[in-house]
Amino acid sequence: MHILLVEDDAVIADAVVTYITTQGMAIEHVCSLSSADTFLQSSHFDLCILDLNLPDGDGIHWLTRQRRQGHALPVLILSARDGIDDKVAGLRNGADDYLLKPFDLRELLARLISLQRRATNRLSNLIEHGGLSYDVNQRCAVLNGLSLSLSRSEDLLLATFLNNPQRILTENQLKDVLYGVSDDVASNALNVHIFNLRKKLGSKAIETVRGFGFRLGQIAVTSL
Repeated sequence: MHILLVEDDAVIADAVVTYITTQGMAIEHVCSLSSADTFLQSSHFDLCILDLNLPDGDGIHWLTRQRRQGHALPVLILSARDGIDDKVAGLRNGADDYLLKPFDLRELLARLISLQRRATNRLSNLIEHGGLSYDVNQRCAVLNGLSLSLSRSEDLLLATFLNNPQRILTENQLKDVLYGVSDDVASNALNVHIFNLRKKLGSKAIETVRGFGFRLGQIAVTSL
């Protein structure tokens, strides 16, 4: 899961980024709505955590504009505004969930996983693809009955492909998931991780679409 956090409170942002990262997910933090626009134009995200009181505007106004422009990115509002009118306004103007500050990081994570499940039309936290089963909560992959040992990078890549089963993902999008938008990454680093993932899942598990990027392929079902 690749998350965009729009939050100007450094203490809250640091806590969220640290916790989400320890849960094996990728997260980018920006402090303003203009920076959020820039990141959304240049990278792929699965979810957005949005504060409302930001230096360059109101998060609800920004969200309303996003929805009018046809952007369907799931958004969880994270705000100290605790009035019923505020919650109703947030949800009516395009938010998918609303969590009050102060909050428990475990609840935030649970809500993010729930949002992702709804966004991908899943009824459970288990994703199945061919002979592979992947538990979103436990970050656990099982191939034809055998548990797989995945590095953090391999796990992030696998989760990203499984959550976008029909989509071609560019090298830059996948590098953003693994390393963040602003980091300088060796040119062959992504290819090394994809090579290792293919070794564990099968040579056809990740397809190379020449000139475009990569896409989830076939994962064979075999009997033990």
